[in-house]
Amino acid sequence: MSTMPGVRLPGNSTVGHVTVPVPVPGPGQVLLRMRASSICGSDVRAIYREHLGHGAEAYQGVIAGHEPAGDVVELGPGVTTLDVGDRVAVYHITGCGSCAECRRGYPIGCTAPTRAAHGWQRDGGHAEFMLAEAVSCLRLPENVTHVDGALVSCGFGTAYEGLLRGQVSGRDRLLITGLGPVGLAAAMLGRHLGATTIIGLEPVAERASLATELGLLDVVVTDPADLAGAVGDATNGHGCEVTMDCSGNANAREAALTHTAARGRCVMVGEGGRIDFAVSDLLIHKQASLLGSWVTSLGHMAELLDLLDRWGESPERIVTHRFALSDAGEAYAVAAEGAAGKVVITWD
Repeated sequence: MSTMPGVRLPGNSTVGHVTVPVPVPGPGQVLLRMRASSICGSDVRAIYREHLGHGAEAYQGVIAGHEPAGDVVELGPGVTTLDVGDRVAVYHITGCGSCAECRRGYPIGCTAPTRAAHGWQRDGGHAEFMLAEAVSCLRLPENVTHVDGALVSCGFGTAYEGLLRGQVSGRDRLLITGLGPVGLAAAMLGRHLGATTIIGLEPVAERASLATELGLLDVVVTDPADLAGAVGDATNGHGCEVTMDCSGNANAREAALTHTAARGRCVMVGEGGRIDFAVSDLLIHKQASLLGSWVTSLGHMAELLDLLDRWGESPERIVTHRFALSDAGEAYAVAAEGAAGKVVITWD
C-alpha cells in the first residue's frame, strides 16, 4: 500500500508529521492531489494551541487543514460530475444532505451527528492527497488559482457570506474591525460589491501596514481611540451603514456596534469570546440589526468563484507566507503570531 506524508495537530502549539496510507475513493468520492492548503485562524485558536474538544470544533486527531484546493486524480464509483484533471476547491463540511440547513445549501449548519469537517473530524488538506465528496468539489474557473480556491474554501467564503448578510451595496459605507485575512477579504470583496467608503480598525502594525499597502481600504485606523474621528469624518457623524467584526475581540465588537448607523447592519463573523454592551443605546434606540454569519453556502461559494473570475480579482494577493508541507511547523508558528496576512502550504 502506498503512503504519503501528512500533518496532524496534537495541541500545545505543536505540529506532528505523520506517514499515512494514500486513501482510496469510495462511492461518490474523489481523490485529490493537493495543490494548496491554507491555515485559518480557527485552526490556530481551536486546534494548534489547544483542543477545544466539543461541538463543531471538536478535533478528532485527523489530518489537519480545512481550506483545501487540488486536482482530481481518481474518481470513485458513481461519480459523473467531475473528471480526472479538474482543478477544484472543496467546501470543507460534509453534511447529512437531508436536514433543513443542508437542504438550504449550508452543510456548515448540519445538525446530524454524521456532520464532518475536513481538518476537524475527517482528514483535511495537509497531506499530498485528500478524499473529498464529489458534491463538495467546485471547479475553479480558468483564471482562479489553486491558492485562490483554498482561500475561498473558508476565509473568503466567510467574508462574502457576511457581506451578503449585511446586504452591502453602493448605498453603504463599510467599517471592518480586525484586518487579519478575513478582514482583508471583507475589504476586497466589499469594494467589488459597491461599498463607497471602507474603513478598517487594526491595532497590529504589521497587519495595518499590509492593508495599507494592498490599497483595499480608504482609511486604516491603528489606534482605537482614533476610530470615532475617522468614522465621523467619513460619514458626517452618521456612522457606517454596514459594520463587520472579523476579530472576535470584545472591544472591537463593541466598536463595530457603536459606529453602526441608525437602521444599519452590524455583522459578526469573528469566532470565540463574549461581549457585553448597552443594548438600548447601541441596538434598540438605533433600530440597528445585529447579525451572525458562519462560513458560507455551497451555492454562494460557487458564486464567489465565478465572481472572482469575472472581476479579475485574486484572493492570493493577501498571501504573505508560503511553505512546503515539510515546513508546516514554521507555517503554523508564523500564523499563530497574528501579524501575517494569509499563510499557505503549497505544492506548486
